[in-house]
Amino acid sequence: MMPLRLSAGFRNGAIRSAAMRSMPLASKPSTPLTAMLLSKRWNSKAASSEPEEADVNRLDRLRNIGISAHIDSGKTTVTERILYYTGRIKEIHEVRGKDNVGATMDWMDLEREKGITIQSAATYAQWGETNLNISDTPGHVDFTIEVERALRVLDGAVLVLCSVSGVQSQTITVDRQMRRYNVPRISFINKMDRAGANPKRIIEQIRTKLKMPAAALQVPIGAEDAFEGVVDILSNRAIYNRGTRGEDIVYEKVPEHLVESVNAAREELVSVLAEVDDEIGELFIEDKMPTVEQLHAAVRRATIARTFTPVLMGSAIKDKGIQTLLDAVVRYLPKPTEVKNTMLDIDNEEKELAVVPYSNQPFVGLAFKLEEGKYGQLTYIRVYQGRLEKGQFAYHVKSGKKVKISRLVRMHSNSMEDVNSVGAGEICALFGIDCASGDTFTDGTRYSMSTMFVPEPVISLSLTPKEKNSPNFSKALNRFQKEDPTFRVHIDSESKQTIISGMGELHLDIYVERMRREYNVDCVTGKPQVAFRETSTRKSEFTYTHKKQTGGSGQFGRVIGYIEPIDANDHAELPHEFINQVVGGNIPSQYIAACEKGFMDGMREGIMIGHPVVGMRMVLQDGAAHSVDSSELAFRLATFYAFREAFRESKPRILEPVMTVEVSAPVEFQGNVLGSLNKRKGMIVDTETQEDYCSIVAEVPLNNMFGYSTELRSSTQGKGEFSMEYKCHSPVLPDVQEELIKEHQKKLAEKNH
Repeated sequence: MMPLRLSAGFRNGAIRSAAMRSMPLASKPSTPLTAMLLSKRWNSKAASSEPEEADVNRLDRLRNIGISAHIDSGKTTVTERILYYTGRIKEIHEVRGKDNVGATMDWMDLEREKGITIQSAATYAQWGETNLNISDTPGHVDFTIEVERALRVLDGAVLVLCSVSGVQSQTITVDRQMRRYNVPRISFINKMDRAGANPKRIIEQIRTKLKMPAAALQVPIGAEDAFEGVVDILSNRAIYNRGTRGEDIVYEKVPEHLVESVNAAREELVSVLAEVDDEIGELFIEDKMPTVEQLHAAVRRATIARTFTPVLMGSAIKDKGIQTLLDAVVRYLPKPTEVKNTMLDIDNEEKELAVVPYSNQPFVGLAFKLEEGKYGQLTYIRVYQGRLEKGQFAYHVKSGKKVKISRLVRMHSNSMEDVNSVGAGEICALFGIDCASGDTFTDGTRYSMSTMFVPEPVISLSLTPKEKNSPNFSKALNRFQKEDPTFRVHIDSESKQTIISGMGELHLDIYVERMRREYNVDCVTGKPQVAFRETSTRKSEFTYTHKKQTGGSGQFGRVIGYIEPIDANDHAELPHEFINQVVGGNIPSQYIAACEKGFMDGMREGIMIGHPVVGMRMVLQDGAAHSVDSSELAFRLATFYAFREAFRESKPRILEPVMTVEVSAPVEFQGNVLGSLNKRKGMIVDTETQEDYCSIVAEVPLNNMFGYSTELRSSTQGKGEFSMEYKCHSPVLPDVQEELIKEHQKKLAEKNH
């Protein structure tokens, strides 16, 4: 599988899109008169350099935030409380609730049954005078693309951590995604009512495992069953949630037994801030105590600069600590005008331009998520610049087409509210627009936003519908591919089976189940296939002549050179290289591109088990051509066969995907868990014991992980849980390699009979 690299998947990166460069001629102004008319047509409201005061005030009171975490840290429960306290919903429903209603943001039936978030749901709410656009994202590694696309368009995030488990594998992934898109975060330690809650240990983990300076802004009053509220270190007062659902906030004096702890926590906060903020650093050196306002300002500066994360705590399920979290979101996370976004001017050699986040500028928006609804395709758009109005025309930069905005809505989970216009910094949704995830819309200017990073799939399944010729089968697959860039479909050239690829077993299971529910297509899945790779271990030279004589002109091409392995991880952007060192025109220059194509053909399918080849460099040194018989096809075939011959002599080996597996289970089952991981050829990397729970991190080949969830449940009486994430491709053991080659040859023999 050749890696599909959206190399510009960074907020301040660049998008190099061939589709954009080959824009239809009709979309370019051809004469000054046309340009003037076009400019009049598109920019009926001339862009003013000075923003309007009302617009500045609106943006000052706007926050675009995401809520991210490891699975089962309580993100959806936190979001449910936020919606309740901001008045968006009238009553609270729990994830897997006994009232059979389910959390508001988990609106899919599958999400409510399984108790997990599958799609990122968007909503908006109001806290005081501040408007919040909130995205609740999945915590499961299989749905990581949902987190990618949410973070791409958000200005800040709340990282939810469990007070017992702390920083886990998916927390590290989310942290990496936040850094990729330069997203500042507030950390919220949830589940303070759980047995074994230890916020100090979690703050230390944020510093060591996530390499992020952190300090608490609160001290808990009690812990575990006795958790009552928090003390705000800055205002030096105790905060309690009273009322039936914690809606009444009560401020009291700091309890006597906590005065020392609060003072120590304030000193720790000042010392951490002194290292990341110049103003506090100077006061610290002069031995002066900063004022409350200076501390608030320093926390905000350091959070927006992404050099520090403030830590708050509470228990969402017990309705404690959510209002103070909302206050912190408004106070410390950036408004849209404080985030630097860039776009590219396609007509001016893709020059990088700063986005001006005001409504009186030309419109620029990014489609970041697609969803198939009952009214057709729903496209989520973040308006970065300008204003989007109902009835106006928008310009789809990739296709060069104009599209009419017939309906504009604000989303609240799966319900919507019609609006007439949306200003800069807002998130909205459109109907009936044909586009892909990551496309840019403007008011006629050919600007483009950078796109987002799409990880490679790690697991494949064969899929066969029970009823042949079902029209909904291909319809469902096409829709899912459009919705989710990590879900891939192809037809196997040998078996002619439909193969679906994704981020994990759960990811593919969900799509198979959605096909049954949403399209009435029952499917049978085959044994999961692992994305093996092939590579060589040493340099191998080749001299190959391709000759074929038929009635007319034949085929002739000679290629001389060598192939050698390169580290695919060091060349992540392009895990293969083709170098042309031919001099003197022995191979005419018009055939060099054909030679490169032949090399790529050889890389597509290895000789051992028919999987793609990675980590190779081909150096073409010499060759020969015939004035009549040489052609592009001849040199393409010559290079293809030369590569296969050289690859066979280069001691090839098979690589398999290795996963980082994190298992959490009660201490009494630690032996069982270690035994089961060793049995699956896992390498134990780290073990940690917290109170009565143990956490084990191991690196295990994906091929040995099938059916592990069932085994873990049975060996831990259903109390163990695990998560896994792709780490890298590593060589398989020699006996496994022999077995895989035999299996492949057996399949080929069966096919030939």
